Amino acid sequence: MIAVQAIFASLIIASSLVMKEQKIYEADDKMISLISDNYNLLQALGSFGISLGFGDKTVKETCENNGVDTHTFLSVVNYSINDIEVPDDDKQISVSTLLHYLDASHAYYIDFQLPYIRRELEESLNDRNSLAQIIMKLYDEYACEIRHHMNYEQQTLFPYVKTLLEGKPASDYNVDTFSKHHDAVDQLLHELKILIIKYLPQDGLHNNQLTATLHDIYENEVWLRQHAMIEDHIFVPAIRRLEHHVKHGEVTRNISKMVSKGKIQPSETLSEREKEVIIALVQGMANKEIAEHLCISVNTVITHRRNIARKLQIHSPAGLTIYAIINGLVDINAVKL
Repeated sequence: MIAVQAIFASLIIASSLVMKEQKIYEADDKMISLISDNYNLLQALGSFGISLGFGDKTVKETCENNGVDTHTFLSVVNYSINDIEVPDDDKQISVSTLLHYLDASHAYYIDFQLPYIRRELEESLNDRNSLAQIIMKLYDEYACEIRHHMNYEQQTLFPYVKTLLEGKPASDYNVDTFSKHHDAVDQLLHELKILIIKYLPQDGLHNNQLTATLHDIYENEVWLRQHAMIEDHIFVPAIRRLEHHVKHGEVTRNISKMVSKGKIQPSETLSEREKEVIIALVQGMANKEIAEHLCISVNTVITHRRNIARKLQIHSPAGLTIYAIINGLVDINAVKL
């Protein structure tokens, strides 16, 4: 039993060492070279929507022929193989390509991989044995958790990202809400593996069947962990950038509406001090911070704010932000939306 655990540990360590030694792949490399070096990328190809039969085409040629963004494909591949981090400010990442990849990966895992492992377990275990029944129950609980986890993303996160891609901001949801609830679902799988290792039967046929199944479970655990890391380290930062871009677009549209309706001219001229107060407000300062910044009292700040609201007929921070941008008091890129 200890020997079996040692074998699996050695396989995982050896696999990790091999992966670390792989080269960083580029657009001009042959796609067949990627697959020959890393056969585990075969499933990723399908999730990206890349069909086999690409001959000796390069990564770029293959991606372009299949409507896949090359930079995004290589970012995922190099991150998966060599842990090459993708900068949070990488504006070349295609959110639509990532969305398709993750959506297809979910379908692969839920519709194919989970049922496949379950069939392997059924064939390997004696269903009349009480421990075998416990193993099957644990697996079904694990599969249920995974489905629930992925269905949440399918029904909540992915539709939200699609609305962002259409340029429509949402006020009741953001990617940070998703990140707070994006926990790993692996405790049940860990317990399952321990039970299987301890349960290995004596006869050769069932021992081989269960060993092969256990190997597939280990492989799937690695895949699932990588999948979660791609979401956390590539997808989530890309969505944050998209959220920021869409919010800037919304501000620009609001500004255009105000300009067209002639609502940005004050009824009375603002003093220089009042303009300074507006700038400080737009930068997110509280009354006390503004007082310290301008070397005036808090009561004076409050008086200025009342006068500003009366003159501009603008009472919200968003309205003041738009006014400040339109009249050149602040630059839109310096505003925290």
